[in-house]
Amino acid sequence: MDGRTNTIFGWTLFGGVVALGLSSISGHVFDSERPEELGYVIEGAEEEGGEEGPSLAMLLSTADVTKGEAVFAKCTACHTIAQGGPNGIGPNLWGIMGKPIGQHAAGFAYSPALSSHGGNWDFENMDAWLTSPRAFANGTKMSFAGLGNPEDRANIIAYLNSMGSNLPLPEVEEVPAETGAAEIEAVDEPSTLSTEASDASAGTYPEVAADTDTTAPVGE
Repeated sequence: MDGRTNTIFGWTLFGGVVALGLSSISGHVFDSERPEELGYVIEGAEEEGGEEGPSLAMLLSTADVTKGEAVFAKCTACHTIAQGGPNGIGPNLWGIMGKPIGQHAAGFAYSPALSSHGGNWDFENMDAWLTSPRAFANGTKMSFAGLGNPEDRANIIAYLNSMGSNLPLPEVEEVPAETGAAEIEAVDEPSTLSTEASDASAGTYPEVAADTDTTAPVGE
């Protein structure tokens, strides 16, 4: 009898120890705090569905030439921009804005991809080129990856334009005025007419004063 009691007591004690251990483990697993930083971030996930940014014309209207000159420092390893400056790995860029694409610097050997592109270096083409040279002219010899920041592109375009070009900036389109109030007035205006029309359809008309002469000619 004592042997069975000891066995039962032993298994009960063992079960209690196991239950205590499982409780402690589950507490660590389920009650742990959320880390401040996630283990990894999905690139570009937050950009989906974002609002469209300012137009190029808007960015150019507020562009900073001084900041553009600072951004252009990345280009000086290949380009000069002073008037009469020599061509380097890339062509001299004095007065480039408004000139034919791939043809503005005499004596420079442009890639066929750029020299046959067509068009001029207007603001839109320069913005596209600075965004991704390879996407703009597939096969270009220029190895620059591009500028992803629209404000940086606007600033450097403003700087390029100030160096021998001075093209007029594109006009910023005005935001159309809100028409909510006008629409409300347009809805409210016919209310009196609709009331009169409903009276007519019902066979009721405004009472005419007894002393009113209804035979008088119109306009008298």
